Amino acid sequence: MSKAKRLLDILLFVNAKRKFTAQELADEFKISVRTVHRDLLDLSDMGLPIYAEQGRNGGHTVITTRLLPPMLFTEEEVVSIFFAFQALNYYRDLPFDAEIRSVTHKLYRSLPKDAQAKVDKLRSYIAFWNPKRTIDTPLLKNVLDASIEGSQLHIQYHSKKAITTKHIRPIGVYAHNGLWYMPAYDFHKDKVLLFRVDRIHAIISSIKDDSNFTNLEEWFDSYEVTTPIRLLVELSKEGVRQCLSEPNFQGFVTINEHGTGTIDAVIDEGELHFIAPLFYRLGLHAKIIEPEELIQHMRKQAKEILTMYQEGNL
Repeated sequence: MSKAKRLLDILLFVNAKRKFTAQELADEFKISVRTVHRDLLDLSDMGLPIYAEQGRNGGHTVITTRLLPPMLFTEEEVVSIFFAFQALNYYRDLPFDAEIRSVTHKLYRSLPKDAQAKVDKLRSYIAFWNPKRTIDTPLLKNVLDASIEGSQLHIQYHSKKAITTKHIRPIGVYAHNGLWYMPAYDFHKDKVLLFRVDRIHAIISSIKDDSNFTNLEEWFDSYEVTTPIRLLVELSKEGVRQCLSEPNFQGFVTINEHGTGTIDAVIDEGELHFIAPLFYRLGLHAKIIEPEELIQHMRKQAKEILTMYQEGNL
């Protein structure tokens, strides 16, 4: 048996057994104990974390999670995986930050020199950019674990007015525009609300909950309209262009013959608070026809801005 084949077999053996002695390996692979120690050193140099216990009842223990058997990738596949990880570079906090750095390092080291040079050059010409945030999200991993384990949480949350205590059941976390968000069922309000993970001040307590509950994937696919209201908006050509780039609107835009357009959709009344700032940004390029509540909201905002910039207030 070649040494490379023996090392692979030993890797699979110790990964499954977790705790073993050098003599067990020697007996299993019909080699000397001295050869076992050399092979374990080689595996350790390759990244397998093995802890040796000295003494009469000593042995060896693999001190990390189980390793997968080696997989073969083409050079282009490794480069594509490397740049998929690069998409996460602009996030200050990640649930598996150390592991991602480790995988990226291993992938880069596995490439031949010419492929490494290709990766180095590509770094200067391609990026999966997100705004680089300076906001810490120290409880991101805790919230993700609670979502996976199905736990209820009592948290302190920094809302607009003050830090409040909330009783929630998180259903997952997702990243958007450089920030982390957590949809969670709010027991007090009896509905799923969206929270910014960086605004979670503290987790007070955690309670295991074995009841069936929606997950993040199901939540993304669902859109429940409890209080339907018509949204009707006339758009200029520029308004059409901007709305087609806006995920909240792009599916609702109807383009007219001359390039202008309309939005005519049924939305939940609770969404008005979230879409209003998008229409502030569109300014004269979007004219709201319905609903009246949104029109009044826009008028109120416009008056407050006008008052702030009147000469006597400057």
